[in-house]
Amino acid sequence: MGKFIRQKLTYGLLVLWGVVTVVFFLFNLSPADPVRNLVGENAPEEVVQNIRRKLDLDLPLLQRYVLYLNDLSPLSIHNPTNAESRIYFDPALQKGWLIHLSENSAVAIKSPYLKRSFISDKSVSEILGSVIPGTVVLAVLSIALALALGLWLGIVAAQNKDTFFDRFILIVSALGMSGPSFFVAILVAYLGAILWKDQIAFPYASAVLVLMALVVYFLPKWKFIQPAWLLIAALALWALSPFMPQPMIFLPGTGLNMTGSLYSVDVWQGKYFDPVNMILPIVTLMIRPLAVIVQLTRSSMLEVMSQDYIRTARAKGLSEHRVIYGHALRNALNPVVTAVSGWFSSLLAGAVFVEFVFGWKGLGQEMFTAIEKQDLPIVMGGVIIIAAAFVVINLLVDLIYGWIDPRVRI
Repeated sequence: MGKFIRQKLTYGLLVLWGVVTVVFFLFNLSPADPVRNLVGENAPEEVVQNIRRKLDLDLPLLQRYVLYLNDLSPLSIHNPTNAESRIYFDPALQKGWLIHLSENSAVAIKSPYLKRSFISDKSVSEILGSVIPGTVVLAVLSIALALALGLWLGIVAAQNKDTFFDRFILIVSALGMSGPSFFVAILVAYLGAILWKDQIAFPYASAVLVLMALVVYFLPKWKFIQPAWLLIAALALWALSPFMPQPMIFLPGTGLNMTGSLYSVDVWQGKYFDPVNMILPIVTLMIRPLAVIVQLTRSSMLEVMSQDYIRTARAKGLSEHRVIYGHALRNALNPVVTAVSGWFSSLLAGAVFVEFVFGWKGLGQEMFTAIEKQDLPIVMGGVIIIAAAFVVINLLVDLIYGWIDPRVRI
């Protein structure tokens, strides 16, 4: 197992180094001049050169690349005394410990230094560190809810193959996978924060038809009635309710705002934690991974439950619950784990459209703003953080594979 972990760590570090190299040259070979964008076309040449010197843009490209790697590396070489040196260790910006080799050189053990913003001159780590928690909270809660609900729905659909519930789940999950993020975000924002913000009227007859559909589904002796037709009739009555005089049921509104972040600001209370703002972004972000998890769980469970060892477990008299959750589910989890890791990494990358629609202060929105302003250190730092998240999550997934299936370690 130790050799397995060392190999994965080595591969992860090589991938991260490759990403850092591509990102550096991609942004630094751009024909745009960030200094001119910063100070304007009419700025004096002396001012331009001073800023270039401050941002290390006056150096050859390869030398800047080596300095950038030195800043990112947790083990780096610095000059602890000369503030004019290109490798000066600034305690105000770089956090770590120095091992002095001589008067003008030292080895630093530190956290990666992502430079400073071109626009605000603040540390990139400080800027990104203030928005990453918002994205992480959305990503973790969204994928956790999608995983829990998706596994349960997938298992139930597999146990009730070719029934109305199974077909309904497949149709809904197909719709969930086909919806683009920006469209789903706008739709959820409109429904949750505009259409249903206040109380909404629902026809009494539609509610009765929905209840009848549920009763018909769970009572086998009434299977001659198709629940789907009852649900279609309920939707039709709801759509025609403004034009038909009929008794109405008034459902309470959501009271949710269309925009908001993890923390809100009040004139009297100041800054305070506001978890209600998470509801609509989480619902939006979990729709597509939920649909994927449901379909993968269903197909994997159907394949696994047809195996000989499942029939043997049932023949030995094990309960259906133990057969499903103790034997079948564990062997059906590999494709689900792969899908969850990919979606979780994507969510950590910052769902730009979702954060933009809901005005959520997160990594995606910060990087979008930095791209508009051509603030390259923030964009580069954000991409490196996203790449590191992918590497770490893939490493964890490989370890989970090794725990689920010991053959993966060999």
